[in-house]
Amino acid sequence: MENNNNNNNNSKSSGTGTAGAVVKESQKSSAMDAYEKLEKVGEGTYGKVYRAREKATGKIVALKKTRLPEDDEGVPPTTLREISLLRMLSTDPLVVRLLDVKQGRNKEGKTILYLVFEYMDTDLKKYIRSFRQTSQNIPLHTVKILTLWYRSPEVLLGDTHYSTAVDIWSVACIFAELVTNQALFPGDSEVQQLHHIFRLLGTPNENVWPGVSKLPYWHEYPQWRQQTLSSAVPNLDDTGLDLLSKMLIYEPLKRISAKKAMEHPFFADINKAYL
Repeated sequence: MENNNNNNNNSKSSGTGTAGAVVKESQKSSAMDAYEKLEKVGEGTYGKVYRAREKATGKIVALKKTRLPEDDEGVPPTTLREISLLRMLSTDPLVVRLLDVKQGRNKEGKTILYLVFEYMDTDLKKYIRSFRQTSQNIPLHTVKILTLWYRSPEVLLGDTHYSTAVDIWSVACIFAELVTNQALFPGDSEVQQLHHIFRLLGTPNENVWPGVSKLPYWHEYPQWRQQTLSSAVPNLDDTGLDLLSKMLIYEPLKRISAKKAMEHPFFADINKAYL
C-alpha cells in the first residue's frame, strides 16, 4: 500500500508498533514449518500467492509470498503499514482476513515474508468471468486487455501524477458490470478504450476537466455528446445511477472519495459498524 514515507529512517526497523510485533512474533517459526504449499494460484507485482495447507490443522489457507529488500534497516515501513491495515480490516466480515505473518528465507538465502490469509475459492474477477461464460457470448480476453476496461481516463491519457481517484473509477466500472453482467467500457486498445468512455460520458474539454488538453496523450478526439448512464446501466435505480455518476466524474479531484461513496444514500441499508 502506498503512503507518504515520512520518518522512514525511524520507522524502518525490524519491527515497531503492532505490525512490528507481529513480524517479530512470526520469526518463532518459519512458514514452511507451519504450512505446506499445494499450488500457485496467482502472481502480481509484489509477490506470489499460493494455496497451502496448515500442517497442524489441515486448514486450507492462502500464502502471499513477498521478498523483502536486502538492506540493514529491516522491514520497510510500507510493509509494516500494510500488515497493520490488514489486521485492522480483518474485523470486517466482508474483507478477507489476515490470519498470520511468517518470515523465512528462500533458496538463495534472501528474506521472505509470508502473509497468511483465509482461502477463498473464487475472487471478483472469476465471479464476473463466470457470468460471461454462462450468461453471455462474450469472449474471454487476456489480462492486459481486461485491465484496460477498468483504467481511468487520466491514466489512459498519460497522467503520471494520479491519486486514489483512479481506484474509484475502477470500482465504478466493476459496479456497473456487476449490475449488467457486461463490461461498461470494453476497449481492446488505449485509444478504443478512450472512445468507449467518451461516447458515453461525452468528449471532455477544459470546461469539464481543466488541464485535460495538456496531458501527454491528448489530441483532438471526435466530439461525442454525453449520454445518460441509464442507457448503459438500465437495471440500476436512480440512487445507484447518482452514485455511479459521481464515481465517473472526469476531473479526478472532483470524483467522489471512497469515504463519501460509503455515505451515499445507495448504501443506506448497509451496516456501517465495521467502517
